[in-house]
Formats: sequence, C-alpha cells, structure tokens
Amino acid sequence: MKNAIVETALQTVQLEAKSIADLATFLDASFVEAIELLNNCKGRLVFSGIGKSALIAQKIVATLNSTGTPSLFMHAADAIHGDLGTVQKDDIVLIISKSGESPEIKALVPYIKNFGNKLVAIVGNTSSYLAAASDYILNTTVSSEACPNNLAPTSSTTAQLVMGDVIAVCLMQLKGFTSADFGKYHPGGNLGKRLFLKVADLTNKDLKPTVAPHTPLKNAIIEITKNRLGVAVVINNNEIAGVITDGDLRRMLEKTVNIENITAAEIMSHTPHLIDHQTLAAEAIDQMKQHEISHLIVTKEGSYYGILHIHELIKEGLI
Repeated sequence: MKNAIVETALQTVQLEAKSIADLATFLDASFVEAIELLNNCKGRLVFSGIGKSALIAQKIVATLNSTGTPSLFMHAADAIHGDLGTVQKDDIVLIISKSGESPEIKALVPYIKNFGNKLVAIVGNTSSYLAAASDYILNTTVSSEACPNNLAPTSSTTAQLVMGDVIAVCLMQLKGFTSADFGKYHPGGNLGKRLFLKVADLTNKDLKPTVAPHTPLKNAIIEITKNRLGVAVVINNNEIAGVITDGDLRRMLEKTVNIENITAAEIMSHTPHLIDHQTLAAEAIDQMKQHEISHLIVTKEGSYYGILHIHELIKEGLI
C-alpha cells in the first residue's frame, strides 16, 4: 500500500513537472509580443475564466496587483449578467481556459471583441474557438492531466498558474519593480515588516545607556544593568568612542577581580558596530548574523541615537 501511494505521488509530480517544462517550448516571438502588449497597457489587465481556470485567474490577479500591475478578476458566467461593466476601453482582457470551448467563454468573447478591447487567450487548445478569436495566444497545452482518468484539471491548471507567474515576473522586470516597491504593497505581516520596517521603528531612543571614558567600571556596570540592554556606549566629546558589553565585563573579570581603578576606556571596544536609524530592520538582522552580536548602536546623522537589541527584532517576528 505504501509503495503504491509513493508511486502515485511520484507519477503526479513527474507529470506536472513535465507540463511546466513543456511551457518553455511555447515561449516564442508571439509570446514576446503578448508580454509587450501587456506591459504597454494603459488600463488594467482583466482576467476571466470558468471553473478551476477561474480560481487560477484569481490567483494570477492577486500576484499581479502585488507586483505593480493593476489587474482584476471577472467571472465569465457573471460577465454576461452585468459584470462586463467593469471592462474599460483601455483594459486588456485575458481569458483562461483549457479547452477554449466552454459555453460561457463562447458567450463572452463576442462582447469583448465588440468593445474593441485586445483579447489574450491563455489556452490549452490552440485550435479552439477562444484561440481563433483572440489577438494573442499564450499556449498552456499539456500532454495529459495528472488525474488517473485524465479528467480532473491538474497538470493543466498547474501550467496555467505557472504561465501567470511568467507574466508577472516578465512585467516586473520590464517595469523595473524593486523590493522597495514590493514593500509598498505589503505593509502587513512579516514580509511587510522585512521590507518596510526601519531601525528607528524598533529603537527606544529614551533608553541610551551612556558612560564617559573616565567612568569607573563599577558605575559602568550599574549603567549596563539599569537599562537591561547588556551594553553601554562610551561617549567622548559628544562622539561615540566605543562600547562596553556584558561580554567585555565577563572577559575582564576572568583576568582580574580588582576593578576599583579600572575605567570604561580601559575595557571598551574601540570598533563598535553602528547602524543608521533609517536602515531597514532586515539589514540590521544581516549585520547581527554576520558579526554574531545581539545589538547594534543606532546613529542619526552620526550621533548616538539609541540601541537596537535582537530582542526587539524577535518581538516583531523578524527572527
């Protein structure tokens, strides 16, 4: 039984992988023309479909909207009952269908053509009604479904989904869509935080453990303990001279227990790790990992602004 399950699973993966690999053979000059058309669209990309293809269309629309290409979904069955009003003159309509022969699709296409909008077919049958009526074809033909009866949309919907990703990524490249742009559309969740949250947002500028170079070590320990950040910044003439961490204290105490005459300047690190307050929090994480440290000294225009501790990043779910 277990072997049969694994064999079926492997066969499904292999068939769907083949459906994706076969798409590469369809990326020809006409494909390029279709992508250029979409890139130059003055309106929105309106996706439509029926059944499982409609669900794929909704996912593609979500991807495009989040990557800088205004798009919307119009169900093929609802379109001929009033939803055609969502299609504006500068929009491009993309209809997704495996067969290209669904009654709802056949009913919809003449109205799109009558409106004068460009029509792009994402279709698995290039000899179909939909393909013949379209201005451009994005071929998603598959040799067979992964379904053992070759009926349930499996390989075909996978090919449609991948073609949608192909469209989105190509348009991102052509539009010069950056990670900063991505952050504008994803302000929520951990993804949004990584792309949008800045060091200043996580820094309590009222907690600024500070000592002078001549501060007795005993007082420096009190300052470090009081703020519970495990660090104190050494300031000399309003400039950052160094930093003392609880690690520095432990290493010093391994060498001597007589701290009466020791000052902050004698045990501080002269090369503290600094980060500007406007830097993305994600970059702060990278610095901490690179240097294997738990804090960074935050600066604003070169001056001491505060301490960013790894605990703040953990609280925000960034680590």
